[in-house]
Amino acid sequence: MTSRRRLLAALERRIPDCLPATTHHVMPWFLDRYMGGIGSDEFFAWSGLDPVRWVVAHRPDETRGQFADPLQGEIGFLEARRASSDSWRVIADPPEMDGEGTTVRYRFVTPKKTLTMTLRSNAQTAWVTEHLVKEPEDIDIIGEYVTAPLCDVAGVNSRAADFDGLVRGHIPCFDVFGQPGCWQDACCLAGTTEMILAAHDDPGWVHAFLAILRDRKLAWTRSLAGAHYDLLELGGGSASTTVISPCLFDEFVAPYDAPIIAAAHEAGQRIVYHTCGGMMPILEAIADMGPDAMETFTPPGMGGDADLREAKRRIGGRVCLIGGFDQFHYFEGCGPGETRAAVRRCFEEAGEDGGFILAPSDHFFDAEPKLVRAFAEAARECRY
Repeated sequence: MTSRRRLLAALERRIPDCLPATTHHVMPWFLDRYMGGIGSDEFFAWSGLDPVRWVVAHRPDETRGQFADPLQGEIGFLEARRASSDSWRVIADPPEMDGEGTTVRYRFVTPKKTLTMTLRSNAQTAWVTEHLVKEPEDIDIIGEYVTAPLCDVAGVNSRAADFDGLVRGHIPCFDVFGQPGCWQDACCLAGTTEMILAAHDDPGWVHAFLAILRDRKLAWTRSLAGAHYDLLELGGGSASTTVISPCLFDEFVAPYDAPIIAAAHEAGQRIVYHTCGGMMPILEAIADMGPDAMETFTPPGMGGDADLREAKRRIGGRVCLIGGFDQFHYFEGCGPGETRAAVRRCFEEAGEDGGFILAPSDHFFDAEPKLVRAFAEAARECRY
């Protein structure tokens, strides 16, 4: 099989020729530090892994008075062109740099109020130091003025053409910083602790906030018809059971993400639900939302709780499983034989009857290239 046919067979819970093996994002930090600055396509060709190409392409909804943000500048890693309007403008203040990283404050300008968010970043990643939503009424400003971009179908298809691999994307995150899932997006905007407390103290406000974010994501999802995506990501780690309880998941996550999955299916698209963290208590709850695949099945050695064999038994007939590999212990500080043995264990636990794509449990920053090659080679040796 070609890589593309192999990966699609697994997504459709059919049996491929050998164990598909890939990774989530190929991080610029890893490519620059360990691979001499090559691109992700070159990395997949070198490693022997089944390639994935991430495509993020948005366009403004001109029928609603939106236009491409003229102030955004260069589009960064996994970012999209923002949609602005006369009532919703995002302005970045000049960056403040020091020896450890960069700080940028963003102003979200609307007719009634200017909201602010601050990001801190280094060579590896970025994080929020000032949340956008500081007062309960801030969500009313967002609900009234936020733009909702559409999918740039032509842009997606031009990047997908003649690619022998999986074309992945994600449900839109909030402008500047966010996550594909509704609850996870809200945690980025208001703070995870604040959202958990509000879920107990003011659940009506939380439901209103999530509905605003859901409707924005639905507008994009409903514009996907004809886009040559193979898999779109929804979710994020803030809904894992290492962060919230299954009860909170049932009340505040599933009711808002399930309609997005249904809309994606109506547009002819597949969804993978991403939960980097605890998953075992909510396996069936995630599968009940109807995704085509689930990830990342983070093992206990990396702070998760995944039992691949048990997960395969419980939901393997309903979804494709993606992930399960402990990159902390088998991409660094061990011999190739140990990496190969870890691959074989994953295959024995979740590979039966297909429907399993081996991958590290989310992306990685540091890895020994020889162990990445051993990972890919061992997967090829796992034959059906």
